[in-house]
Amino acid sequence: MLFSANAWRGSRYRKSLFLALPLIGSNLAQSIKHLTDTVMMGWYGVTELAAVVLAASLWSIVFIVGAGIGMAVVPLAAGAQGRAQTWQVRRLVRMGCWLSLCYCMVAFPLFIFGEPIFLQLRQEPEVAFLAGSYLKIAVWALVPALVVMTLKAFFLALVRPQIILWSTISGAILNVFVNYALIFGNWGAPELGVSGAAIATVFSHTFSLVVMLLYIAMVRSFRTYRLLSNVWRPHWSSLKEVLFLGAPISITLIAETTLFGCSAVLMGWIDTATLAAHGIVIEIAAFVFMIYLGLANAATTEVSLAVGQADLKEVRAAARAVQHLTLATVALVVIVLIAFSSTLISAFLDADAGDAAEVLRIGVTLMYFCAFFQLADAMQVVVLGLLRGLGDTRGPMIIAAFSYSLVGLPISYFLGFTLGLGGPGVWTGLIVGLGLAAVLFSWRFRKRLAALSL
Repeated sequence: MLFSANAWRGSRYRKSLFLALPLIGSNLAQSIKHLTDTVMMGWYGVTELAAVVLAASLWSIVFIVGAGIGMAVVPLAAGAQGRAQTWQVRRLVRMGCWLSLCYCMVAFPLFIFGEPIFLQLRQEPEVAFLAGSYLKIAVWALVPALVVMTLKAFFLALVRPQIILWSTISGAILNVFVNYALIFGNWGAPELGVSGAAIATVFSHTFSLVVMLLYIAMVRSFRTYRLLSNVWRPHWSSLKEVLFLGAPISITLIAETTLFGCSAVLMGWIDTATLAAHGIVIEIAAFVFMIYLGLANAATTEVSLAVGQADLKEVRAAARAVQHLTLATVALVVIVLIAFSSTLISAFLDADAGDAAEVLRIGVTLMYFCAFFQLADAMQVVVLGLLRGLGDTRGPMIIAAFSYSLVGLPISYFLGFTLGLGGPGVWTGLIVGLGLAAVLFSWRFRKRLAALSL
């Protein structure tokens, strides 16, 4: 499929961008929260930076797995909206919130016992202690963060992505100011270091949730859905529907996040400087990934709405448009990452810190690997979004488990430690795992699309 000027000017691309751009902006703002933590902790100290990298890796794994619930609500609610079933949209969103709260109760112990978990993973004691301190506070950010993910599904089903953008931006701005005050003790606030970053995380996610709830309560067009009334009323068939679709998504996310989480652990086995450099590059990669994720979310929504309307032609058009947009984005990202690798890494470091030069040297090397895996990372998440739009989650779950856990992670360990390649070897495993998943997801999507009859 080749680009053409006429196709680019066509309404199909504009429609996809209308939905994708606010989602991309929202995802980037969300990523800025973590980016702010990493930058400011890098200014504060290398050991503290390494601790936040570890803690954020575990927090992100738990959050992303739980976010599978909200991701499942997106195609279900969009499909119901496509069929003009407002009552079903309400039921699905409510039951998604119920499941998110239940998941939080199960996940809480992982945060409370963060320090012993990190010690068992052979991390340095000081790093493990600081990371555990971060998690004991950041645990309280999980509830608002996951409820926000489910409410995003509601706004996407109604094709109202702007509030997702503004609520996330407001939370990200608050995170910057609270971080600056509490990490360093500015403006008369206590100097809390790692704990200050964790408090900022709780405040920012909670504020984003409050903004969304106020918007739902105040906008008249949402009253038909009665989303905030009788929130404790169960609808068991809708709950089962969300759980049935969401469980495979969560397992898929477990496989992917475990790959990246374990890469942080492997880097910690090398030394603190390598872990810190890896954490910086991962933050940059995660920031860029938010662009691809926004395109994937838009793809899921558009395909689900088209399926709900029984419009096969629109399904195909949406799939083509989002893949074209993804390829164009990847080309631009690769150029930026290669051209400005040193500048990007340096932004996270205090030049006067003792280990800064070593972290910069390692980080620049890893940045080239990061640039190399952009195409695989982008295509795997976007095609996965297309599959979710078709309601296909079990097949991708198997592909993800195979590609990440049975291929990518073992290769990372083998190249990094058995062959002694260190950080570059670990990143090569990431590239192989993501690349294999992208190829297999694309094959499955083509197969499912060919068999689709609406």
